[in-house]
Amino acid sequence: MVAKINRGASLYGAVIYNQQKVDESTARIISGNRMITNLTGNPEHIMQQTLWAFENYLLANKNTEKPILHISLNPSLDDKLTDTQFADLAKEYMQKMGYGDQPYIVYIHEDIDRRHIHIVSTCVNEKGEKIDDAYEWNRSMKACRELERKFGLKQVEDKRKELLEPYLKKADYQNGDVKQQVSNIVKSVFSTYRFQSFGEYSAMLSCFNIEAKQVRGEFEGTPYNGIVYTMTDDEGKPLCTPIKSSLIGKRYGYEGLEKRIGYNAREYKAKKCQPKIRNDVALAMHGCRGNREEFVRLLGGKGIDVVFRENDEGRIYGATFIDHKNREVYNGSRLGKEFSANAFERLFNNPDDIPNLDAPMPESGMQSGFSSDMESAIEQAFGIFDFEVGGPDPQEEALARRLQRKKKKKRRSRGIS
Repeated sequence: MVAKINRGASLYGAVIYNQQKVDESTARIISGNRMITNLTGNPEHIMQQTLWAFENYLLANKNTEKPILHISLNPSLDDKLTDTQFADLAKEYMQKMGYGDQPYIVYIHEDIDRRHIHIVSTCVNEKGEKIDDAYEWNRSMKACRELERKFGLKQVEDKRKELLEPYLKKADYQNGDVKQQVSNIVKSVFSTYRFQSFGEYSAMLSCFNIEAKQVRGEFEGTPYNGIVYTMTDDEGKPLCTPIKSSLIGKRYGYEGLEKRIGYNAREYKAKKCQPKIRNDVALAMHGCRGNREEFVRLLGGKGIDVVFRENDEGRIYGATFIDHKNREVYNGSRLGKEFSANAFERLFNNPDDIPNLDAPMPESGMQSGFSSDMESAIEQAFGIFDFEVGGPDPQEEALARRLQRKKKKKRRSRGIS
């Protein structure tokens, strides 16, 4: 189980977020503590009565800037709990965290595959004093482990991956709440995939029906760079007005992306992450016999998506591979010169120029690497077994130069030579 504790200044914002989902029949109120009335039985006045329940606590608040708690408890997808069990889970968690005597309301959310609960409460007591939150993260982790054992919940090694997994699927305009869908997907893929250029980032998002675009302009004489996100259909056609990155979070804007790209690039150069899909791509190139749709299908069976970029004449000028198993994204040139745009232009649009294209592919039961027969067959067809990574990626080099200029500028502004 994963617990997320958020703090805020607006009680109304936390309550309306959950109440809107109740109104849309994707959430329900299952319990509460120190509420004015039975909230499950008076839907017309729920909002007003919920706000009243917290009124005295917030009026007594002395100096806590963010007195509102908005907590989510997220069991694994494999955990099946009843409403009563979820209510008990919330009660025991709040007690363990020191908020057991506070007013709080518990909502169960069913808008994604993982049923989970949200708890709205306050961290100031009746005297207006802030409840001690020292070592809160450690105490929350300990409480989650204890409750996992007590309620027989699955214990997950990678908590962050488990929490984000439900959002790693294509956006669907028919499901509504477009901004929230886009926000959830952007946050999830940003946190779990490695990419080293904006092109790789935007190609990855396109697999989830999200388009990312850079916008540049000038405001009152000052140039600016920004990012906007749009939900699309399966063909890439926009379905909504662009959403500014600032509405999702600062780290998902231009500067946040630059920082993340720089970090990933350094990890790659330090060989902490390297492509693991070159063999699979090579096999698909041989197995597709020059058929682009078959190439995409073969890679899809290995958990790999490919995004081709083409000009108006239909010529391929870029290819990006998304390795969903290892959560890594690579432009074809980064895999090696054998996987550059020219190779795929030749394979799909000029297959007659490739000798031995119909050569049979030997059977292989190996998990990694090729037998000598298999290597020979692919090499005869494509000559692609010079597995040396191509030269530096132009976008990566440009980013490195920008970061270097920023560092020099900062040092000059501080008087450092």
